Amino acid sequence: MAELSRRKMLISGGAFGALGALGMASPAQARSLMAWTWAPSGSVAGSGAGADPRWVWDDEADPLVASLLDRGAVPEVNRLLWDWNRNDQPLPKGLPEDLRSFIEKARQLPSWADQGKLETAAEFNKSRGLYLNLLNGVGGGMLSTAIPQEARSVYYSKGGADMEDRVAKTSILGFAVGSLNAYRPDGSCMVDAVKTRLVHAAVRHLLRQSPHWTGDIPISQNDMLVTWHTLPTFAMRKLLEWQVPISAADSAAYLHVWQVTAHMLGIRDEYIPATWAAANAQSDTVLPPAMGPTREGVELTDILLGQLAEQTSPGSISRPLCNALARYLVGDEVADWDGIPREPVWERTIATMWPLLVKFREGLVPLPLVPEAAWVLDEAARRYILFYLTKGKETKIEIPTTNRPG
Repeated sequence: MAELSRRKMLISGGAFGALGALGMASPAQARSLMAWTWAPSGSVAGSGAGADPRWVWDDEADPLVASLLDRGAVPEVNRLLWDWNRNDQPLPKGLPEDLRSFIEKARQLPSWADQGKLETAAEFNKSRGLYLNLLNGVGGGMLSTAIPQEARSVYYSKGGADMEDRVAKTSILGFAVGSLNAYRPDGSCMVDAVKTRLVHAAVRHLLRQSPHWTGDIPISQNDMLVTWHTLPTFAMRKLLEWQVPISAADSAAYLHVWQVTAHMLGIRDEYIPATWAAANAQSDTVLPPAMGPTREGVELTDILLGQLAEQTSPGSISRPLCNALARYLVGDEVADWDGIPREPVWERTIATMWPLLVKFREGLVPLPLVPEAAWVLDEAARRYILFYLTKGKETKIEIPTTNRPG
């Protein structure tokens, strides 16, 4: 890994004393400073025990995966699940019975899932894929590295040692959510979500054995909600800020596909916001105290933006452009936490041109064939990114058996 610049070291070392107690608090300190006040009446369940999600994990997946790891069963499980890809595909023979029972239950859509809304969400992705891929990929990625608990979880787990592979596997789920057949029988979102849920359980078990991990058990329900809000909630807020016209049906459908995905990832229904108003209120509660600068976050940001620059135009001026784009998406405070350099010329250019680009593009959307053409271009970009990250090799989501070496 390339040596960090002196500027980045200063940023990650905590040169933000003026942010105040919450901004500089460790995740554990932030937990003690902020009480859980979000009411379960605002959730898709409509009710709940109201337990603080910062101290809730995954009661079903965690003991199961810990047992699989302890008895050395994970390598064979990964081999058997390698070709389990479609939502409607039967599980392979030979899986441990406790794992088979868990997956068969976990792969079921919640009773409140609305196929009509899921189909509408798929159509919404046709014409809005460019924005959503940018916001969920670059924007969400930059926000995640400015979340200390998440940045450290990624950095010290197995994926932190090979970020191209880590991002590729994360992209598999992200692209599955945005695909046209996400929750159809021939889609893969249910499979990828269940596999990711198993990965999360493994990371919770393994990281506590790492000499570098000193925090609470990672990937709590609260941590997952924080990450969730860096994706659909952040994306919808930016789309509205950019004045992208969105119908009420499309807005509700986009929320719904992410509500279903949250459930499939193991987030309890009592924590999943039922409306955008509830989502915004919850985001404002959980996200600010969870964010701040870390050395690990700065390093991960540097790797991610380096990858993005290589994807877009190897050997060109694309890294400064990527820096400016990332700063435009997440704002100066988060960009400074992430150690993203200032690029004054590109920043002015993007700030001036992007709103004009959105207006120009939105003027075209109602024309015949434009949504389909936009989808083809966006899908080509997705495939190119995955091909680059995986070096053309087949990549699947697998349960880790170790932490980051060293």
